[in-house]
Amino acid sequence: MIDLRPVGYVIGLLVACLGATMVVPMVIDLIHQNGHWRIFLNAGALTVMTGSVLSLACANANTGRLSLQQIFLLTTSVWAILPAFGAIPFLFGPIDARPTDAFFEAMSGFTTTGSTVFAGLDDFPEGILLWRSMLQWFGGIGIIIVAMVFMPELRVGGMQIFRSEAFDTMGKILPRAAEIASQISWIYVVLTLACFLSYLSLGMTSFEAINHALTTISTGGFSTTDMSFGAFQGAPEYVAAGFMILASLPFVRYIQLVAGTAQPILRDAQVRAYLGVILTVALALSLFQVVYDARGIEESFREAVFNVTSIISGTGYASVDYQAWGSFAMVAFFLVGLIGGCAGSTCCSVKIFRYQILMSAIWSQVRRIHAPHGVFAPRFDDQRVSDDVLSSVMAFFVLFVVSLGVLSVALGMTGLDMVTALSGAATAIGNIGPGLGPVIGPSGYFGPLNDGAKWLCIAGMLVGRLELMAVYVIFTVRFWRA
Repeated sequence: MIDLRPVGYVIGLLVACLGATMVVPMVIDLIHQNGHWRIFLNAGALTVMTGSVLSLACANANTGRLSLQQIFLLTTSVWAILPAFGAIPFLFGPIDARPTDAFFEAMSGFTTTGSTVFAGLDDFPEGILLWRSMLQWFGGIGIIIVAMVFMPELRVGGMQIFRSEAFDTMGKILPRAAEIASQISWIYVVLTLACFLSYLSLGMTSFEAINHALTTISTGGFSTTDMSFGAFQGAPEYVAAGFMILASLPFVRYIQLVAGTAQPILRDAQVRAYLGVILTVALALSLFQVVYDARGIEESFREAVFNVTSIISGTGYASVDYQAWGSFAMVAFFLVGLIGGCAGSTCCSVKIFRYQILMSAIWSQVRRIHAPHGVFAPRFDDQRVSDDVLSSVMAFFVLFVVSLGVLSVALGMTGLDMVTALSGAATAIGNIGPGLGPVIGPSGYFGPLNDGAKWLCIAGMLVGRLELMAVYVIFTVRFWRA
């Protein structure tokens, strides 16, 4: 029998910490004198009290090294429970959201998906807007820590290839997991501050700048306006694209950069491939607009770079309705959304390194067919890919495709059209943000969906954010018997 007390103890502490952070939007509402600060005061008090009681009740647990089952359960429980408490200000706040909508918005925020069920954001109280951005910022740093500390240990989807001890800095092994998490947190804060100052220098108000800095570095995509990034066209698009790319790179490489060596990030195979995909797709889409729509070169390139970077990184900002660019653009955006960024970043979706391993495995098999007696092993970043990593990556691909298909069919059964159902499933599992079609496209939102479709999307966001298998495994009988 699994001892749930260590899991409850950690979750209680995290819930209490989440409640304590509600003082920030409370102060913002007080400053703006909009009268909604009491919502965050009450919600924060309730959340802190609940988390404290839970942690105290489980304080007698053995707080030593967690077992594998406890890690799986903790990882999934955190992403399922914290959004429930994060939804309280939406539920009882001035927007008076229904429970389904409140939980959808909080889950979309914490998983950094960026899909929203709310319209009329321009009229929302400042505290609510900031809270949405904070949820994404918390989720962004959280998933980096999970990806670097827990996922390699859980052997999920090939993530074991990124064990911390595999990263060498100046000939020395990197510090242990706790120190890595601490250094990543500082880098995350510095990037957020740099993004904030950049936006501020380009004409955003301080409130707009801090909100968009929080959701850019977390690759979350929540905005303070219904126009998303369409309200900030021009130079801010280039800056946002740059910071979205920075947030999409492996944060452990920044640790190495700070330690004094730039070689690892410059030689990282997934970084080079990721930047290559962005440049190739952006050039193709900008050329398509120039030739077929007779648009200006700079405008076409800027909008293509921004929106391609936004979708491939899973941020989900939209500066224009790129569906108007035609079917070629729609297919391109759908496919790049299923690629994702680098492992160990705030990004989501499949991630570029899995495609690299898959292509290496296919090429090895082709060479083996031509030379049956030869020995050809898949390689990644100039290293041989072990059999357990390869099988884990293949299992992830199969599970991703099956999950995407099942969720698409399930959404279709709720009454959605094929484009909305398929893109809705992809944007949920890939944590991308906007879908396609007239309802959930870049100029739409998820509010019109029925409750059944919203709960299916919520489930998709959760399993997609945690690499599928980390969630599915806890529903097996073998897990609870172990």
